[in-house]
Amino acid sequence: MTSSSLLKTKLFAHLETMRLYTVIWCGLVSLVGTCVALGNFPSISIALLVLFIPIMGWIAGLYLSDYLDRKLDSIQKPHRPIPSGRIKPKEAIIVGACFAFAGFFLTFLLSFYNVVLVFVVALLVFLYTNVSKSHGLSGNVNRGLVTMAAYFFGIFATGASLSSLPPYVWLLSVVFLLHDTNSNLVGAIRDIEGDKKGGYQTIPVKYGVKISIYFSLLLTAIWLPLSLILPLYYHFLAIQFYLIIIIDAAILLVMYLYLFRSLSSYSREKGLRFHEFFVIERITLASAFIFGIASIPIAILVYLVALVITSGSQYLLRKRYEFQVKGA
Repeated sequence: MTSSSLLKTKLFAHLETMRLYTVIWCGLVSLVGTCVALGNFPSISIALLVLFIPIMGWIAGLYLSDYLDRKLDSIQKPHRPIPSGRIKPKEAIIVGACFAFAGFFLTFLLSFYNVVLVFVVALLVFLYTNVSKSHGLSGNVNRGLVTMAAYFFGIFATGASLSSLPPYVWLLSVVFLLHDTNSNLVGAIRDIEGDKKGGYQTIPVKYGVKISIYFSLLLTAIWLPLSLILPLYYHFLAIQFYLIIIIDAAILLVMYLYLFRSLSSYSREKGLRFHEFFVIERITLASAFIFGIASIPIAILVYLVALVITSGSQYLLRKRYEFQVKGA
């Protein structure tokens, strides 16, 4: 291979590991926390910090997760960057640590609570990758707690007195906790074969795909109404929120119809497609809250940029990360 081919291979290996189609979500959730706590869109400097610091932490967690999962991935997904040798294990640790430390030092530009929260998130990531990921519901909830922490990261960045925050600021965190618990559960459906071989006791492994789908539907039946009830009761969002949440509900409807129709002929490819719907849906959900607070031009810009990066990276990178692609 030529030096340019080697560089391209290495670049794509790291882009696959970073999984840009998942990381934008946590940054948007953090930005939602800031917007809801302020009741307005923050300054550009604060917006960029609360958006990118959680993304850096999330990427660091992905490198750590892939490092710890390298033996499991070698069973069913030997094409992934670390098992395939495109990224060395030590290289993954070094790059992940660079993202973690960069995010940590940038946090000192925010509040003391943000700095403390970094250690809480680090503990949650450690517990997820080392303990709870392979233990069903506890792993799903652990992942939901990480996303809820991203929401609080945005709140703390405002510097507002925590005692002065209205109840809906705290209650809204439950929406993101339940949503990402659900998203992580759905993500485990596509990995059922590999998790079973690796001894992981996820909900799809223990109870099957059908029960997992019903459980996912139950979680959606809780977080989606809650996301509507809170702004209706407390009147803290503009009407634009409800217009975007209709789009979000439509995506969910198509998503569940697709999955229920796929039950009789389930495959990893269909499981991945279901989660791809979820990835786009959650960008829409977070953006709906920004539409409800920020000016329409800013909200449109945030949504379109997030949507393009998420959908574009899914199209270009996700299939080659999940499946062996000829010529990749």
